[in-house]
Amino acid sequence: MNDFDTPIFKKTYDLYKTFYGYRADISRQDRYTIWQKCESLILEILEAVLLAGHIGKAEKLPVLENASSRLNLLRVFIRLMSDVKAIDNKKYVILQSDIDEIGRMLGGWIRSSRDR
Repeated sequence: MNDFDTPIFKKTYDLYKTFYGYRADISRQDRYTIWQKCESLILEILEAVLLAGHIGKAEKLPVLENASSRLNLLRVFIRLMSDVKAIDNKKYVILQSDIDEIGRMLGGWIRSSRDR
């Protein structure tokens, strides 16, 4: 199995595709502020997931914990986007559901890395 077949990579990749698909509906004002920040966070999480798959056990935990903190920031910013009406409630629910699932996967990976 290569890194592109792992469930957490696929889910994060799909999250980006979903998020990107909403771009046309975002106002110009929001697109260059909070939207751009969220997009960067998703890409950083995707990068960390790929990196964690390639590094040794000793270095893995800090990378995964960093990805987890980035995911928590993303949660807050997505909620803020909903609160300021940059995205509608339906999009918010879809994004938060995907983020929650990635969080569960990441949490499991962190726990298993700590147990080793």
